[in-house]
Amino acid sequence: MKLSKFKYDLPEELIALHPSPNRDESKLLVLHRATGKIEHRIFKDVVDYFGDKDVLIFNDTKVFPARLYGNKEKTGAEIEVFLLRELNREQRLWDVLVDPARKIRIGNKLYFGEDDLLVAEVIDNTTSRGRTLRFLFDGPYDEFKKTLYGLGETPLPKFIKRSVQPEDKERYQTIFAKHEGAVAAPTAGLHFSRELMKRLEISGVNFSYITLHVGLGNFRSVDVEDLTKHKMDSEQIWIPEEACNIVNSAKEARKNICAVGTTVMRAVESSVSTQGQLKPFEGWTNKFIFPPYEFSVANRMITNFHLPLSTLLMMAAGFAGYDNLMKAYKEAIKEQYRFGTYGDAMLIM
Repeated sequence: MKLSKFKYDLPEELIALHPSPNRDESKLLVLHRATGKIEHRIFKDVVDYFGDKDVLIFNDTKVFPARLYGNKEKTGAEIEVFLLRELNREQRLWDVLVDPARKIRIGNKLYFGEDDLLVAEVIDNTTSRGRTLRFLFDGPYDEFKKTLYGLGETPLPKFIKRSVQPEDKERYQTIFAKHEGAVAAPTAGLHFSRELMKRLEISGVNFSYITLHVGLGNFRSVDVEDLTKHKMDSEQIWIPEEACNIVNSAKEARKNICAVGTTVMRAVESSVSTQGQLKPFEGWTNKFIFPPYEFSVANRMITNFHLPLSTLLMMAAGFAGYDNLMKAYKEAIKEQYRFGTYGDAMLIM
């Protein structure tokens, strides 16, 4: 499979800049893999496609306010700092991206907030854009974290070309977000409201929760034409035993198992037995899924409409079948579906 196969013309106005007024009322395109048949529904109609003892697997990661703006010592130049992950709690060390990267050197100090509320020192250059920062903060850890997050803002992806607004704090988070550590939202999960979850429960649908802390690798461009040469960034995952039991029981009973989002699909496909059973796992995955690929766990997937040339689009094509997916995308563009993080959804079954 070649990178150029995943280029398609997406009108800029179809990239959603805001979420739909209600979580469960975005559009839903239903794609039947076996026949290529397409249906147009509203997202809350998803309840019509699942029944007793079917399973939806959700990613319960929680996004933290990862984007900060600071100033460089002496010059006062504005620097954007994107927190990726905490490296050492006691020493206040963080793995970050800085922009513009060329202006930042080891030993530079960065100042954040009014009256320089927080100061950080650059102590390592990990990659061309990445740095390790040590935050210089004397108080207790809880106070430091509160200060840091108070200065940070919701890390909307760069293709949402607008400033962050108060609604984003709630809407760029799933209603079941629990374990903090993501710098991007698991977007398919954003469509689920409390009312819809209740309706699914009443229909006898079971929920299984895994955690994958979504990283910026999801938005990183693929620079090689031969997809086998692309390396995904590693992301941290937890698949608890309880989640495995729910999925494996449904599998044995030949029930439908739906991965809610590409992050869930990547997580479950990273820990499968030779018999296709989901196994408990705690660690990291850099699994890259693109066609052709044999999926072992889920027989359905809910996903958003992804941007051209993205690894998320490649995974969706692996699951739906390349021709099926491209036909569905063509139809979605014709019908003015909204694309990207805050866009509409697709059920592939």
